[in-house]
Amino acid sequence: MQAIILSIGDELVLGQTVDTNSAYLSGKLAELGIGTVYHATVADDQDAIARAILRAAKDANLVLISGGLGPTEDDLTRQALAQAMGVGLVEHAESIKAIEQRMMRAGRTMPPRNRVQALHPEGSNVIENTCGTAPGIHARIGDAEIFVTPGVPKELYVMFERSILPRLDPQQATRQVILTTKVNTFGLGESAVAERLGDLADRNRNPVVGTTVSQATVAVRIRSEFEDGSDARRQLDDTIRAVEHRLGALVFGRDDTTIQQSLVSLLAERGLIMATAESCTGGLIGKMVTDVPGSSDVYHGGWVTYSYAAKSHQLGVPEALLQQHGAVCEPVAEAMATGALERSGADLALAITGIAGPGGGSEAKPVGTVWIALADRTSGDAPHVMAVRFVLPGDRESVRQRSAKCALQMARFHLLGISLDELHFGRR
Repeated sequence: MQAIILSIGDELVLGQTVDTNSAYLSGKLAELGIGTVYHATVADDQDAIARAILRAAKDANLVLISGGLGPTEDDLTRQALAQAMGVGLVEHAESIKAIEQRMMRAGRTMPPRNRVQALHPEGSNVIENTCGTAPGIHARIGDAEIFVTPGVPKELYVMFERSILPRLDPQQATRQVILTTKVNTFGLGESAVAERLGDLADRNRNPVVGTTVSQATVAVRIRSEFEDGSDARRQLDDTIRAVEHRLGALVFGRDDTTIQQSLVSLLAERGLIMATAESCTGGLIGKMVTDVPGSSDVYHGGWVTYSYAAKSHQLGVPEALLQQHGAVCEPVAEAMATGALERSGADLALAITGIAGPGGGSEAKPVGTVWIALADRTSGDAPHVMAVRFVLPGDRESVRQRSAKCALQMARFHLLGISLDELHFGRR
């Protein structure tokens, strides 16, 4: 069994609303062993929706449609489905009663316009909506089964679990077992990650391996599809190990694990406390770390020292150093890290200073120039201090986000005993 997912709405086509329904449905179908051929987003245009339905019914034997079942003039999915089926619309009396009762419980009278929500194509079945006013629809076109749900995520989730899932043919739905995961990396660009993966990324291979990138985090996606569940699991695990072996310390976690979660876990395992001193990131590193539950056990706190005066007064950075070299340089980054280490009593301190843009750059220090320093007292009484220069691409927010991730990955590498030469991203 293969599926196609259609999402209906001008707000989706225009980018005003992010389509989370398709991701949810694809994940649920994958758990059943049902592959999704494609997702499509269609505007509130009856003819366009009807064409999309007919094409989907030709290309797959399961079509899931969300959206366009409301009471307004631009809610056209039921009309488009009837057009695609070549039938008219009929009213479902029980749905009228259900809508009236729901509105009565809310202290309202059903507007006449809501009667349209009780219409469904002749020959189709109505799916009860226990969370809203718009019933779903179950229909067939040729060999394709079609399910239509409201676009409201909560209503879709409940309708899928309670009413659609039980109607799917278990014989078809379980022929293939599909297992997926992501291996998350930071420190190399997407093309460089692909080069390291080599033959693992061959599209004719099963499991299938691919990459996606967001804010310089490259996720290696793995999809294992076999008739036997144990085969699917074994092949997935073997491929995960192969990917992690080729990418080494660049890997910081799987699935939804973030780089800050990985660092917090490392600090906790070793019983270490970290502090931060930030300039261009404005407290972003501290925010990312404290987003992790349990971070209070490993994070002392931090300083946001944006001005020369703040760097000098709060962290003890020599004024002469700032006047001679400016804030964005190796010695200032190291002095910030040392100051944070001494004042916090922590075991490890990260410091960052840079030019996030859009202005402030020069030929010697272009926008995106960032110095990140790390001070560590775990190896002896005198702190060990190191600093690395990065030149990062992107707009102001991208530079800040990538700078924070570089700092967190630097700390991970240091704790793991990995050379910082492995951290290639943005290095100049």
